[in-house]
Parts: sequence; structure tokens; C-alpha cells
Amino acid sequence: MHAVAQPRNGFGTTGFVLGLVGLIFSFIPIIGVIAWPLVILGLIFGILGFNRARKGVATNSGLAITGIVLSAIGLVVCIVWAAAFGKAADDINRNMQQLEQGKPAAPPIGEAPADNSSAQPRTVVYEVTGSGKALNITYTTDGMTSVEQQQDAALPFTKEISLPPEAFQMFSVSAQNAGNGTISCKITVDGKVLKEASSNGQYSVVMCNGDVKNW
Repeated sequence: MHAVAQPRNGFGTTGFVLGLVGLIFSFIPIIGVIAWPLVILGLIFGILGFNRARKGVATNSGLAITGIVLSAIGLVVCIVWAAAFGKAADDINRNMQQLEQGKPAAPPIGEAPADNSSAQPRTVVYEVTGSGKALNITYTTDGMTSVEQQQDAALPFTKEISLPPEAFQMFSVSAQNAGNGTISCKITVDGKVLKEASSNGQYSVVMCNGDVKNW
């Protein structure tokens, strides 16, 4: 009599725990730096756990998918925070240089310039292309850290948002392939491509992010 093989649920459970903890820490400035390894490992373990479930050797595919989703959102938040701190450092450095040259300093982050009355809102378009569906698509909605997510989204996927000129101008979109093949992402701002990337393979993850200031 053969013993029944026990389900190998360790990867999926680990991915969920790491993704959840990483997502919680990702929203905390400074301290959130520890979220980077958590969400990256959570994404890896979640994908491995989901693959096991697909092969029938694990029984917690739902938990693994949740870990992937949480990790993806946390990773987007981490990237946006890193871009925000980089932008703040650049602004401080530029202001110091302008003060040394006797020029007026640039306005604070998030504040429109004095002569910005005629500035038009930016139109941002997120695109994810591929065959079939994406397990999840996560994108920022406010030029900073607010995110929305579409699960089990049919491809091609397009989402357009409009931001006022005084808003932060950092954008990010990530997606995970629901099967095999190539999945691609693209960010277009006011008709000009800001960032595009592709990934190939089973349950592969693709990410596009960019800062209009450093465009």
C-alpha cells in the first residue's frame, strides 16, 4: 500500500506571507526599504507555488495567486516611493544650484509653478498586450502611490487617466502572464511613449515605470 503524497504548499504559503508583510511595509516612508526583498521574494515564491498547484502537487493555488497580487502591488509602491525620493533629491540639488547662481528656487514638490495657469492636464495611457489574459494588472492612478488592479484581465488591455499639471508625474504599470508567451507593457504620456518593456515565458511578469521629470 502506497502512502498518499502530501500537497507541497510551502511555496504558495511563503509567497502569501512575504507579499502581505511586504505590502504593509511598502507604504511606510524610509522603513519601507525593507519591503523590497520581501515583495520580490514573495513574487518568486508565489509564482513557484502557483506552478506547483497547476501541476497538481499543491492545493493552495488561490493563496499563491493572492501572494503574487500582493507582492506585485507592493513592488509597484516600492518603485514609486524610490522615484519620489529620487525626484525630491534632484529638486533639492537643483534649488541649491539655482540659489548659488542667484536664481529663484523651483517650487516645492507637487506645487505648480507661478506661471502654470495655462498648463494642460497630462493624458496617461497604460497598455498591456499579449495573448489570452493577464492574471493581474496593477497601475498607479495619481502619479504617486495610489494604485488600482485588474484581475483576470483580457488582453489587449488599455487604461487612460488624466492628471493635473501640479500632480506628481511618476507612472507605473505591471502585469503577470496568465499562461505562456510574450506579455508587453507600455506607458504613453500626451501621445509620447514614456516606457515600454516585454517579458516572455509561463506566468512571466512585466513592468514599466517612469518619471516624466527625467524624460
